[in-house]
Amino acid sequence: MIQTENTAIVLRHVNYRDNDRMVTLLSPSRGRIDAIIRNCRKPKSHNLNAGELFALGDYMLHENGGHVTVTSVRLIETFYPLRSDYDRLTCGIWLLNLAEAVAEPEQEQQELFMLLLHTLSRLTFSDQEWKPLLAGFLLHFSACQGFKPRLNHCVFCGEKLKEEGPFFFDAEEGGICCGACQSRRDQTPMTPGQVRWMRNALTTGSAAWINTPEMTAPFTALKDYVERRLGRRIKSSAMLPKD
Repeated sequence: MIQTENTAIVLRHVNYRDNDRMVTLLSPSRGRIDAIIRNCRKPKSHNLNAGELFALGDYMLHENGGHVTVTSVRLIETFYPLRSDYDRLTCGIWLLNLAEAVAEPEQEQQELFMLLLHTLSRLTFSDQEWKPLLAGFLLHFSACQGFKPRLNHCVFCGEKLKEEGPFFFDAEEGGICCGACQSRRDQTPMTPGQVRWMRNALTTGSAAWINTPEMTAPFTALKDYVERRLGRRIKSSAMLPKD
């Protein structure tokens, strides 16, 4: 029997029996943790909010024979305002689903955890447009998962891309191709402003995501690219706000 405390975010939950809940947690030190919170659905439970989506807290875990039980939680943040804005709520759920798609048990996920926490905070407590915010998340998500898109040299000929373009994003090859190498297959035209934005977002971090005009951030192209690299479509993509 082992007792451990883990800071974590609830990525998913499923009701179990009358008052229990199964949760999937993302821990920066341990990655994905599947656990049960007993009696958390009782109205007077001390862990009433600990099993909700987005809950961030210090989870005390009791581990025995491969089963993990949450015994107590010190809640840090619930991101409750997301629940009053349907569009932002669906964006938040989509972020959780992306994190769950790559998190593995007992694998450190410090970078993914901090990226998710930072993005959820901006989504909840700022008035920033959701598309640039999620596009910035996707760029850094792809980088921490090992498939950062190539943005400075053509993915086919290897030549340095001209500042004025033309540019085409090739999801299959994983980056930008030049006009000379552009083919008729599924490629997305990119403006010079969009390419500059992606480069800046990767090198300067979140400062490049703030107050970005919506059309400058190529969210749809990056979403399709990440889903292709993951080899799966994130189900909650269909719930995202429409253009």
